[in-house]
Amino acid sequence: MARPRKPRQCSCPHRANFEAVYKPAGTPLGQLECITLFRDELETLHLCDGQGMTQAEAGDCMGVSRGTVQRLLSEARRKVAEALVKQAALAISGRDNAVAESD
Repeated sequence: MARPRKPRQCSCPHRANFEAVYKPAGTPLGQLECITLFRDELETLHLCDGQGMTQAEAGDCMGVSRGTVQRLLSEARRKVAEALVKQAALAISGRDNAVAESD
């Protein structure tokens, strides 16, 4: 049986309690592929790329290990790049990745 996941502290000021969707202009959302970026992935992008923190500092802020931050950051960057290249919608989920994986 797997170890229960640690709760992650996400406090990104712009996306704390609601969802948002970013999409290419001029194309209806229904015609676009939608890529979901989870709140903890957004938080790692905000802390590491936006605030210039190291992965260890971001891990301390979020209450997780540096390795977890590295994995979340890698996945977040992949999703953002994929959305830009494919001209897909990027949906910011109000849920953490850990919560989504346990469903």
